[in-house]
Amino acid sequence: MTYAPAEEELRKRLRAETALGEAWRCLRCGDFTLGAPHGSGPAEDAPIVLRGQALRDATILRLIAVFRWLKALLVFAAAFGIWRFRAHKDAINLAFKEDLPLFQPIAHKLGWNIEESGVVHTMRTVLSARNTTLTWIVLGLVIFGALLTTEGVGLWLLKRWGEYFAVVATSLFVPIEVYELVEKVTWLRIVILMINIAAVLYILLSKRLFGLRGGHAAHEAERHESSLLEVEAAALGRSLTSHHRAAATSD
Repeated sequence: MTYAPAEEELRKRLRAETALGEAWRCLRCGDFTLGAPHGSGPAEDAPIVLRGQALRDATILRLIAVFRWLKALLVFAAAFGIWRFRAHKDAINLAFKEDLPLFQPIAHKLGWNIEESGVVHTMRTVLSARNTTLTWIVLGLVIFGALLTTEGVGLWLLKRWGEYFAVVATSLFVPIEVYELVEKVTWLRIVILMINIAAVLYILLSKRLFGLRGGHAAHEAERHESSLLEVEAAALGRSLTSHHRAAATSD
């Protein structure tokens, strides 16, 4: 991660001339690397080195991205299952009607009214659904999975559009998750809801989206300050190294 700042004093402290050519100090590790710098410009516009606060932010965003990809994988799996079911619905419906009476005697002995069973009711509802309805469900799941995948890509690449996308997309589904929780409380639904709310709040506040905490201007100022600090830290390291070497030589 080498960078040539436009400021002459910093530029001199980050550059060294060797027998093999020029070398520039890495902003990440502090070592000199042979060859031309990867970038140049004002020190405040230097690339952000992923360590400290920047590394923590990147780690959290990428964990959220992995969570989104896992959710997308489940959604795509559900879409594939429904599509396969749609293709063989008639055979499954026939088998269900023929085999269900066989369980009646066993269910009667267990005191279970199979006709009022929620599972049986759900199966009948699904089997009675029209192929067109199932096709629309599959299409909806595919679109939802694609949105989750896109959100994950934006967050993993640490793009600002990905942060906005994540906040908007996640917020749209929070009311649905609250409704599902009101219908039936489960630990899984509670955990998923809390994760999504925490993710939205974290991205909103830490990335200063929608004008919060100074908005985009404050976010860019913070990034520029971080860049400048990285350049100055690298230059300071170069200066200290030279000082120690000079002291050792004099000794």
